[in-house]
Amino acid sequence: MKCEHCTRKECSKKTKTDDQENAEVDATSPAQEKEEKGEFHKLADAKIFLSDCLACDSCVTAEEGMRVSQQNAKDFFRVLNLNKKCDTSKHKVLAVSVCPQSLPYFAAKFNLSVTDASRRLCGFLKSLGVHYVFDTTIAADFSILESQQEFVQRFQQHSEDKRTLPMLTSACPGWVRYAERVLGSPITPHLCTAKSPQQIMGSLVKDYFARQQNLPPEKIFHVIVGPCYDKKLEALREDIHAAAHSAPGVDCVLTSGELLQIMEQSDLSVKEEAVDTLFGDLKEEEVQRHDGTSSDGYLSHVFRHAAKELFGEDVEKVTYRALRNKDFQEATLEKDGEVVLRFAAAYGFRNIQNMILKLRKGKFPYHFVEVLACPGGCLHGRGQAQAEDGHADKALLRQMEGIYAELPVRPPESSQHVQRLYQEWLHGADTPQVQAALHTSFPSPGTPGSGLDIKW
Repeated sequence: MKCEHCTRKECSKKTKTDDQENAEVDATSPAQEKEEKGEFHKLADAKIFLSDCLACDSCVTAEEGMRVSQQNAKDFFRVLNLNKKCDTSKHKVLAVSVCPQSLPYFAAKFNLSVTDASRRLCGFLKSLGVHYVFDTTIAADFSILESQQEFVQRFQQHSEDKRTLPMLTSACPGWVRYAERVLGSPITPHLCTAKSPQQIMGSLVKDYFARQQNLPPEKIFHVIVGPCYDKKLEALREDIHAAAHSAPGVDCVLTSGELLQIMEQSDLSVKEEAVDTLFGDLKEEEVQRHDGTSSDGYLSHVFRHAAKELFGEDVEKVTYRALRNKDFQEATLEKDGEVVLRFAAAYGFRNIQNMILKLRKGKFPYHFVEVLACPGGCLHGRGQAQAEDGHADKALLRQMEGIYAELPVRPPESSQHVQRLYQEWLHGADTPQVQAALHTSFPSPGTPGSGLDIKW
C-alpha cells in the first residue's frame, strides 16, 4: 500500500500498519535498544508516519529510512546519559534550537504566553542536562535577507535567463526533497539557493558558536525542535553536504509533539530560564516573529524588499488575495496601471502540483512563490497539530494561530545581532564566506519523475 501523496505505481519499502491508517518507518536493532536504555528508557519511540510527510514518493532510500527512524528522543537521551558517565572523553555539549512556529504549540498546551512558554521549555531542557537553548529566528533572518538579495538579482537577470524566474522558496524540506528527487532539473533551477533556517542554524552553532566557545564542532550535539517531520529528512540532507567537513550542522531533530511527550512523562522540577543567544551571557528576553501568518513570511519580506529596490515603492502592508483556496494566495504590486510584481503562496501538495503543472506548461505568471508542503503553513506541521485520531486538531490550530498573530513582528533588517554576525562571522555581507555558509545547491536526477501524472 502507498500513502496518499505517492505518485509511483509501486512503493518499494513502505507498508501499511494493521489499522490500515498510517504506515511508519522504524528500524532499531536489539543492540541499539540495549545501548540506548538509560534513565529515560520508558519514553515511547518516535514514529514518522507517511501521511505526515510530503517526501514519501520513493524519495527516501532504505538507508535513509533507517537513519530517519533514529532521529528521535532515544538519540537525544543517549547523549544525555553519556554525559552522566565518568568517561569525559565521550561527553558532548548539548545545544537545542527551537523553531518559532513550535512555541505557540507549547504556549497553547501550557496555557501561557509565548515568552513564558519558551522560558519554561528552556528551563525544562536545562533540567535534563542541555547546556544551551537557542531560538532559530536569527537563522531565519539570514535566510530571508539572502532570499531578498537573490530575488532582486534574478529579476534583473530574467531577460537573459528565463529559468531565473519564478523563484521558488527552498526553506521547506519536504518540498525541496520532492523537487530534487521527483521533479528534477526542469524545476530545481527555480529553487532559491539561500539555505533554510535549520541549515543556517546548524552552521551558526557548529561554526560560529563552537569557535566562540573554543570547541571542536564534533564536540557539540545539536538538536532542532520543529513543527514537522520533514525536518528530520533535512538533517540527512545536511549530512551529505557536510561530508567534506568535520560534523553535520544538526545531529538530531525532534518534533514539538515528541518534546511535549518527554515533558509530560518527566517529574523533574523546572525553573524557568531565558533562552540563550549565540553571544555568551546575553539572553533573549522576548519572543518575536517574522511577518507571516503561519510561517517565516518569506513572501512578505521579499515582496517589500523587491518593491523598494526595483521600483522605489514603500509597501507598509502586503495585501493577499485568495484564489483557488485559502492556501493559494497572491500579492501584486502595480505601478502606472501595470502589474510589475506578482507573488504567490502555495501551501499543501495539491497546490504544489497545480503550480508545477502550470509552470511546465509556461502558464504560470508569478515572479516569486513561497512554497510549503503543509496545508496552512509551518504552524500546521503534523509534528504538532494532530489530534489523537491522527487528524488535524482544528481547535488547537485556531488557538495557535491566534497566539502566533499576537507576537511582535521584527523585520530581519532590524536585527543588530544579524548585522554583528555578518561582520564577525562572515566578514561582510557580500563575501565568499556568505556564499559558503548561507547558500547551497540542488543536485537533481536530470529528468523528472512521474510526479506530475497524479490525478486528484
